[in-house]
Parts: sequence; C-alpha cells; structure tokens
Amino acid sequence: MIYLDHQATTPLAPEARDAMMTWLDTADGSGFGNPHSPHRMGRQAAAAIDFARDQVAALLPAGGRVIFTGSATEALNLAMRGTRGRGGEGGAISVSGIEHSAVWDTAETLGKRHVLNVAANGQCNTNQSLPKDTRLVCVMQVNNEIGTIQPTVEWHRKAKAENALFLCDAVQSYGKIEVTGADMIAISAHKIYGPKGIGALWVRDGIELRPEITGGLQEGGVRSGTLSPALCAGFGAAAKEAKDRMAQDAEHHEDLWTLARDMFASNWALNGDEDTRWHGNLNVRRKGLDVSRLMSDCRNVMFSAGSACASGSGKPSQVLKAIGLSDEAAKNSIRIGWGRYTSREDLEKGVGEILKAANSQ
Repeated sequence: MIYLDHQATTPLAPEARDAMMTWLDTADGSGFGNPHSPHRMGRQAAAAIDFARDQVAALLPAGGRVIFTGSATEALNLAMRGTRGRGGEGGAISVSGIEHSAVWDTAETLGKRHVLNVAANGQCNTNQSLPKDTRLVCVMQVNNEIGTIQPTVEWHRKAKAENALFLCDAVQSYGKIEVTGADMIAISAHKIYGPKGIGALWVRDGIELRPEITGGLQEGGVRSGTLSPALCAGFGAAAKEAKDRMAQDAEHHEDLWTLARDMFASNWALNGDEDTRWHGNLNVRRKGLDVSRLMSDCRNVMFSAGSACASGSGKPSQVLKAIGLSDEAAKNSIRIGWGRYTSREDLEKGVGEILKAANSQ
C-alpha cells in the first residue's frame, strides 16, 4: 500500500516508539508507575512527563505553559469553553469559515458563532470587522484540507486590539513551520509522527482557564485524568525529532510538491493558493470526477476525498464551499498528502495510479 493521507495522520516515528517502549515494557517492574503518585515510581513517571513537556514546548512560543490533553479536539474545547467567563458568557466567538469541526461545532454549541469570510484562494484576511462583544477569535494556522497558511500573527494583533483572546489550531503546522502569535495554541501528537491519543494546549502566561473535566485536576489544576507517561514520552520524542529535522523535512516536502504538482498539471484545478500554503499536501479537482469510484479503483493508494473527520458524512466539504466552490466541484475534489517517509518513487507510483483510474472514467 502507498500512504498519501498525512493530513489525517502520520506513521509513528521510530524515535517516538523507542521513547514509549520505556514505559510500555514493564519487564523489570518499574515502568508502570502513576505519575501523580508521591513514591519513587510515581516521581520517575512524573519526571518523564515533565521532560516530554519541555520537548513539546521547545517548538512553541516562550512565556506560556503546555497542558497535555487526550487530543487536539479536547485542547480546543478546553480553550473555547474554559475562557467562557471572559467578556461575559454570551460573548461572540469569531471563527474562520475553514476551521476544523472541533472549532466550528464547538463555537456553534457555545452560541453566537460569527463566521469570518475566506477569499477564493483560501485566505482569511484581517480586513473584516469583529462583533463588538467578541471574546474569542479562532483562526487555524494551516488548513487541514487545502494547506493554506493563514495570517495568524495579524489576527492575534486584531483580537488583542478588540480585547479578545486569540486561539490558533496549529495541528497541521506544529513541527513544520514556526508557530507564533496567539494566546492559546492547540496541537496533536499523531500529526507529527507521534502516538494517537494525546494532544496539548499551550496557554500564554496570565490567562486562566476554567476546568472542563473535573475529578482530580492532575494536569496543572486545569485538566483531570491520569496522564500516560508512554504517550507523553512519544509526543516529546516526536517533537524533538520534528525540531531537529524541520529544515530537512521542509526540503523533502518541497521536492515532492513539485513532483505532484507537475503530475496533476493537466485537466486538474488547484484548490487553494499556489504559494501561501504548506507544500505537504495537494487538493485538486477535476470536472465530472467520481471520487467514490476513484477510491474504489485505487484501493492500494491511501488518499482522501476531504478531511478524515468529515469524509464519511457524504456532505460537500465546508472548506471547499467556503472558498466558493459549488457542491459539485467540491465533490469532484481529492486531497493527497505526503510526509517524512514518503519516497519519490512511492509518490510517483501512487499519483500515477490515481491518474490512470481518473482517466478511465
């Protein structure tokens, strides 16, 4: 099989697996301690988590703290729900039209969701007004479907000028480009070759959160639940590897982008901006394409008809509709994504199979 769906998840890095095994292999009877216990084994586990926390924080701005969560979705919910008291319970939440459902649906649930428009190139520009009672602005740094990079630093400034907080979903950018300019930042381990089941929320110093999960508040008095030393260690190791290999990974992604872009040059239209985007994915459409049939004909190539979180709904992509595509054009679109361990040969073969099947329709 050829895996070309790296926006959905990434394979576990060997370095992350090795770090986790220290806490999964309990043959010597010392690797299963509860990190919240006061005895020696508990302190050892707690020290491993603190070490991992520092590794994760090394890719984030100074002047903040890292709170481990069970996922980026939980991190986003903690940020959005935990700041409800600021500016009044009924303050508006301004979100870009291409946010992940974890932000989009949560904002709707909390009430007074205000949608920020997105241009045809996928950019959510700051030349638009915020409601006067806005308490929180949410704009992701790199979109998970079309890869566009958003002006998050400018949005942070605009939110601050309006006395609002700025939350950045950096799930697709963390470990790939510099993450900066925010009051809160949500990230996920399994998008940077770490394990599934763990995310984190970075919170700028001075911002207080109301706990959303109670029953222990083990994580800094904000989040309840026993942390997994193995998952934390895997996250930390993946973050360190991403930091050490950032330039190398970017060069590899750029090389594969050029290859994929050239192969899809004829009879395919690009979704999103050509240049202001992360060059680790390609979202393209072809008029009349039957994507369901295409995926059936290419069973050995793993790619996506949209984001993994929404692709089973049968509905046109919210992101593609937000940039002006019709329902039909959105349903004629596919996304392929490559990563650190994708070879040129695999990408060329996988895209070749997709093109062959598309041409046969």
